[in-house]
Formats: sequence, C-alpha cells, structure tokens
Amino acid sequence: MIHELTASEAVAGMRAGELTSEALVEACFERIDAREPTVGAWQHLAREQALDEARAADRVPPHGALHGVPIGVKDIFDTFDMPTALGSPIYAARRPASDAACVAAARAAGAIVIGKTVTTEFASYHAGKTRNPHDSRRTPGGSSSGSAAAVADFMVPIAFGTQTAASITRPAAFCGVLGYKASFGECSLSGVRALAQSLDTLGIFARSTADIALMRGVLLGGGGHLDALTTPPRLGLCPTPQWSSTQPASREALRVAVERLRARGAHIADVVLPASFDALVDAQQTIMTYETARNYVFEMTRYEDRLSASFRSICEAGMRIDRDAYLAARRRVAAGAARFPDALGDCDALITPATLGEAPLLEAGTGDPLMSRTWTALGVPTLAVPVPRAQRSLPVAVQIIGAADADAQLLALGGWVTDALAADDSHRV
Repeated sequence: MIHELTASEAVAGMRAGELTSEALVEACFERIDAREPTVGAWQHLAREQALDEARAADRVPPHGALHGVPIGVKDIFDTFDMPTALGSPIYAARRPASDAACVAAARAAGAIVIGKTVTTEFASYHAGKTRNPHDSRRTPGGSSSGSAAAVADFMVPIAFGTQTAASITRPAAFCGVLGYKASFGECSLSGVRALAQSLDTLGIFARSTADIALMRGVLLGGGGHLDALTTPPRLGLCPTPQWSSTQPASREALRVAVERLRARGAHIADVVLPASFDALVDAQQTIMTYETARNYVFEMTRYEDRLSASFRSICEAGMRIDRDAYLAARRRVAAGAARFPDALGDCDALITPATLGEAPLLEAGTGDPLMSRTWTALGVPTLAVPVPRAQRSLPVAVQIIGAADADAQLLALGGWVTDALAADDSHRV
C-alpha cells in the first residue's frame, strides 16, 4: 500500500514516474483519518496546504533528495506556517516567524511537512494524547511520542524528534521503528526549543536505515547514501550497570538479537564499562534538571499555574542544585567521554537493551529513560533497532552505540544489523 512506502522507496517511485506526491500525501491522510482517533499522533495537521504542495511538486521534474515526501515534525520545532505549541497550553496559539534549521533544510530538499506531531510538555515527562499504535492502553514513550507513533502506524514515512535523556530511543523501541539519535552537535537545533542545552540532540524516526541516512545527508548538506558493510561487524555486548533493572522482554530481545547477529557472522564480545561510568546516569540527571530549571524561569514565574505538577517539580528540583554540583557532573561526563574510545576498544559499536522492557500502561507514565541516560550524557550516536517479536504482541528493541561523530559508520552498521535481525522473519523494520 502506498502509505507503507519508505521515503527512499517513494523518491525512487516518483523519479521513475510510477508515483505522484499527491497520491502519497493523500494516502497518508487517509491512514491518519482511519487511525488518528485511536493513536493521537498529531498536534496539528495541514491537509490542504500539504496537498497543494504535493500537486506543485508533481508539476515539475523531481528534484531534491526528498522531493514530494511527506514528513512529520515534533511540535517543539519551529515552523513558520504552522503553530508550534511546545506541548503546553501556554503556547497553543504560538506562530513562529521562521522554520527551525532542520525543517528548512528538509523543505529545501523537497519534503512536505504534513503536520506537527505530539510532544510531551516541553519535551519533558508530562504526556500528551498519543497512544501506542500496537496497544492503545500503553504509552508510545516520550518525549517524541507523536513522531514515533506516526511512523510506526504508517501515517508518514519519516519524522523528526529530539533526545535529552531517552526521547528518541524509548519511543522508537516502544513503537517498533528505527530511532536514530545523532552525535551531540551533529545537526543544528536552531529553532528548536531547548530543554537542556548540554544534552539536547536531534533525532530521526524511520522504517529503514536508508531513510535515516537520506535525511541526515539533507541536514548536513552532503550525500545521503547508506554505506554497506563489506564484512560482518565487531560488536561489544554491553549489558551496562543497569542490567539488573531490565525486564524479561528486554533480556530476551537482546539474547535473540545476539543469536541472530552471530548466525550472520558478527563477532560479539563481552564489554564491561569502567566503574567510573556508573556515575554517568546521576550526572546526566543533574545536568538535565539544572539546565531545565534555568531554561524555564519565564514559564515558572509567569505561568506556573499552567504547568503540570511534574514539570514544576523538575524546575524546583533544578533550582536546588548548586553550580558546583552541576559543574562536577559536567566534569564526570567529560571524563567519561574521554574514556569511551578505550571502552569501545576494537569494537565497531556496542549493543545494549534499548529500554527496561515493553511499553508500560499509560497510567505508569512514558517509561523509564534509564537505559539511554549514559549514552546521551556521552553525546555518542545511537540507533534503536526493533527485534523480531515472534509471539510477543509489543515491540522491544536493542540499541547500537557508536563512537562520537562516527554517525555514518553507525548507520552503515545499523543497516547490516537491521537486515540480519529481519532475516527469515515477517516483522518489517
């Protein structure tokens, strides 16, 4: 079905004259009409505008890497022609004057923004309306809830998100799609509302690694080709100090993944992180809480009564953290980042659980970000990869962690891992 095409497949179809942008955008809206009442992935939809742009795209020869491709944009990214409400009633009527840099780059490459996806409040923890597309009683994860759910439910082939703790990895894992968190600073966040500027990182949700490479190329102004590995990778099996908190579903997913990857020729060796890495989870929380509080002084002093209790609590806790404690946390992170290449050793990447387990019920929140805090603090690139579900009803994923600024290599490896995990299985990732 047309709406199930990946972005790369859609571009190829349009270049071959076998598909029109209008047909693809219309098919995506038909899917949204059918599923949005259940999933609730969208904060704002621009149907007529998107269809007009699609028709305009069909009147000219295909140009641009994303010519005529519909995308979703998390509602903390500024868009000049749509509201950007930041997941808060305070900003329900906010209309930015310009696009965020990544949105502008995607549009310049021919992408069509069909709407803004739901985010948790200020990309923090207070959930919006989105439900997990696999089970509406469960969370899709946060904070990039709508983007992950929209891609997973075939409403759009690709969507933007951000991560400050686990806001790409967790929803990708819970919804069963690929979730790429770039190296810190890899992609511009100009025009994206900050939560914690030392941690905030752009991310991409898609159903193929080729699509992620395509969008990354657009954002960096270079090629979007996904390199192919010529030999099986060397992976470090790294349960992390948080292993004792994981649930059976995540442990089984990691076991299955390792078994399949080894069967395809991957060399997998156990990796134990230095004891000093144990402090990185707390350091990440300290940095995140401290910076969040100071980024939201205006909202706390002017609109405190319109903030959720959980967000107020974070800001209050952040104001109790003194500068010395914050700087000490920053130093611990910097020391960890300096030691990470040695921890990686001769491995191409590490493989770990992506989450503690399956998506929890809505009333339990958006899920614990524990399994991603260390990697976000270190600023290294990560890729959440769904593991075939067999008899399980809910998705679970592993995450692949690469060296800082080695994003292209990580995506090439991720393509190999994705193919290996999907081999001889009907589960599409």
